[in-house]
Amino acid sequence: MCAHNGTHIDAPYHFINDGSTVDRLGLTPFVGECYVACREGELGSEDVIDIMEKARSLDAAKRILIAGKAVVTAEAARAFSQSGILLLGNESQTVGPEDAPAEVHHILLGAGIVLLEGIVLDKISEGKYFLSAAPLNLGGSDGSPCRAYLMTC
Repeated sequence: MCAHNGTHIDAPYHFINDGSTVDRLGLTPFVGECYVACREGELGSEDVIDIMEKARSLDAAKRILIAGKAVVTAEAARAFSQSGILLLGNESQTVGPEDAPAEVHHILLGAGIVLLEGIVLDKISEGKYFLSAAPLNLGGSDGSPCRAYLMTC
């Protein structure tokens, strides 16, 4: 089984040679309050500003999940990388454009932001939730499958 199929996380080591591997991340990025934002299309820095304002107003700005067919652009990745988040999740199997995801991965993982990819949020409303998405503790791995679920707060 590939560590990057289905619902999975990307550790910084996935694209960053000296980045943290799954077993060195701890549980903090994966367990706690989060904000789900519903978006479609390409996200830019203005979208990130809006998402982060809403998440901060609900005291849920450490973990951000993007519901919908949204693409995190390099511009949005740079804005997220300066926001202080620990985790960014999306429904696609990759964050960023499917035909060229490397730049977005480098920006986010380089900032120490863990990625949660391939989550299913189609029946989830925008708002604050409690996230549990602990990965398998695969020593030295750049990613891991996980069972991600949300609970209402």
